[in-house]
Amino acid sequence: MARFLAVFLAFVAACSPRLPVRGLTITDDWGRTVALAAPARRIVSLSPASTELLFALGLGGRVVGRTHFCDWPPPALAVPDLGNGIAPNVEAVVARRPDLVLLYASAADRAAADRLAALGIATAVLKLDLAADLDRAARDLGVLADVRPAADSFVAAFDSSLRAAAARAPAGPRLRLYVDAWASPPMTVGRGSYITEIVRAAGAENVFADLARSSATVSLEAIAARDPDAILVMANDTTRVPDLAARPGWRVVRAAREGHVIVVPWSLFGRPSPRMGVAAADLAARLARLPWGAAR
Repeated sequence: MARFLAVFLAFVAACSPRLPVRGLTITDDWGRTVALAAPARRIVSLSPASTELLFALGLGGRVVGRTHFCDWPPPALAVPDLGNGIAPNVEAVVARRPDLVLLYASAADRAAADRLAALGIATAVLKLDLAADLDRAARDLGVLADVRPAADSFVAAFDSSLRAAAARAPAGPRLRLYVDAWASPPMTVGRGSYITEIVRAAGAENVFADLARSSATVSLEAIAARDPDAILVMANDTTRVPDLAARPGWRVVRAAREGHVIVVPWSLFGRPSPRMGVAAADLAARLARLPWGAAR
């Protein structure tokens, strides 16, 4: 009888759906519960920031899908490219048989999140805009992938790298920068953006740091009125300095007229990533080499 009962219980366990494990549950940045029955093994990451974070946590081998823009670290390029991360191709995502999908917290991703949920695919929506967001996301991924010690180690090292970069910033007047996020219409970043954190850690100031949002459209008149010392531009080719004064209307901005433009690498500065401390050190080095400094 005991043998029959043991066989019966094993049969029931094998045929029953796997229930979420209490220790593998988080609340994502849309306030939704994400619960897994086992640690995530096949992860589709639809944000360059989350892809880089997964590799930093030692989870690169579990990433089975990425976006076209996930270009770091280099091994990420070997992961199948599923196209855009915003409003992604859900069929392409499903074809990778993921047990976890990571989406950026954009309204344009709402439909994809709903479709994936309807298909029973666990989906975590991550708002990755600031350094603190990376810390929180690292701990959430540590839970879902069951690598909590790695997540804790990452957070400690990441926070330390930012503090170290800020400690190396020179004393004295800070260069005031306008961050050129988009040319037409002009868009920049506010204090809700990781770029403002990088600029500050490098020893400079974002002239639009008073804006609460991560990004916003601004007028040329507003840029001219704030009179930045220099303009920060992100590009794939940092050897070519764009002539911003040639843009229609931009001659009203002193820094554009005088050619005070700092070009930084897009891959390093174009996302909130584990390399934010490296980005701050890179920018600080570029500022130290400038032939001109803060006007005040």
